[in-house]
Amino acid sequence: MPDPVFDVVVVGAGPAGLSAAKRAAESGARVALLDDNPKPGGQIWRSDPGHWKPLLGNLEPMCGVRVVTSPEPGRLTLEKFDGELEIGYGKLILATGARERFLPFPGWTLPNVMGAGGLQALVKSGLPISGKSVIVAGSGPLLLAVAKYMREHGARVEMVAEQASDSALVKFAFGLLGFPGKLLQTALFGSSLLGIRHRTSCWPVAAEGSGKLESVTFQRAGKTWKERCDYLACGFGLIPNVEIPLMLGCRLSPAGVWVDDHQQTSVPGVYCAGEVTGIGGLDLSLVEGEIAGYSAAGKPQAASALSSVRKRHRRFAERLESAFALRDELKSLPQDDTLICRCEDVSYGRVRQCSGWRDAKLHTRCGMGPCQGRVCGGAVEFLLGWKSESVRPPVFPARIGSLSGPKYPQP
Repeated sequence: MPDPVFDVVVVGAGPAGLSAAKRAAESGARVALLDDNPKPGGQIWRSDPGHWKPLLGNLEPMCGVRVVTSPEPGRLTLEKFDGELEIGYGKLILATGARERFLPFPGWTLPNVMGAGGLQALVKSGLPISGKSVIVAGSGPLLLAVAKYMREHGARVEMVAEQASDSALVKFAFGLLGFPGKLLQTALFGSSLLGIRHRTSCWPVAAEGSGKLESVTFQRAGKTWKERCDYLACGFGLIPNVEIPLMLGCRLSPAGVWVDDHQQTSVPGVYCAGEVTGIGGLDLSLVEGEIAGYSAAGKPQAASALSSVRKRHRRFAERLESAFALRDELKSLPQDDTLICRCEDVSYGRVRQCSGWRDAKLHTRCGMGPCQGRVCGGAVEFLLGWKSESVRPPVFPARIGSLSGPKYPQP
């Protein structure tokens, strides 16, 4: 039986992908919505069907599938838990989202030291957190959301440590006067976190423990001290997931994947929406998804009508980026014996002696483990200024059967 061919295939069922699929389907296109998680919604909505179900409409998402390669233009090879599948498309929308940036420091590989969003995802999946002491650290608004979620689920949130300065946050707060909805959201977060210590210009410099995390050493204003805790949720902002766009030949911008006014990339017929084009938050992701969906379905006027909304949300994203820019002092966090590549057990000292990514891969195997540089890549980019030089399929670890050739009849 020939493999299915769709007018529009959307990769990623988070907010951007859901809104893109909805608008494309409403415009009459035959749409496939793919996601590698068991449920749609992305990190922000996965446990809240009330948000994502209305966006699905009559669409039935294909969950638990992962794009591993593109054997030829217009086709994708997918890997499922129980096999492989190839699908064809006329237009492709990539809403692959973003991941957390980790900055290595001594002890960051101890059990119970994890990403801020990572701990939140585990708690959403059933990890018992009630009664546990948690410290949230790093940078960005995600820290407040995670602290709020942990407290609501019974954790003792001891402290939120934000590396940004007071002056940067005050400037950001004044800028919110032009965004009443964001100002209200920030005020509600603040009220829900009353009683929790919030330290600015503060970051972890070491995690200690015998077999698992027991305490964290923090630095602020030139002073250091220890805090005891059961969990450290630590993330230094987000990084766009650009691996699939790069595999397809899409050009990058300094923020993420480059797109035109209709969310089309440098590759004709391939669109990107959401955090993959640059970190901008939920509202920007939703409107970019709508524009991409309309554009891919051949409704350019409907897409153009949303440009002013997108412009307003992009202004907010620019303020966000400026307020939470990582400070240079964080580049001194790792010691020479600190692991920077967890997959291949490569220390920072070994990587620092190399001239670039290619040299580091050849001589240390940094970035060549199962995560393919998704963890160490963001750290290396910040610490040493190196960017990945290429992405080769498969973009995720895959079974041999997924790569053994097309599964549709040959002419």
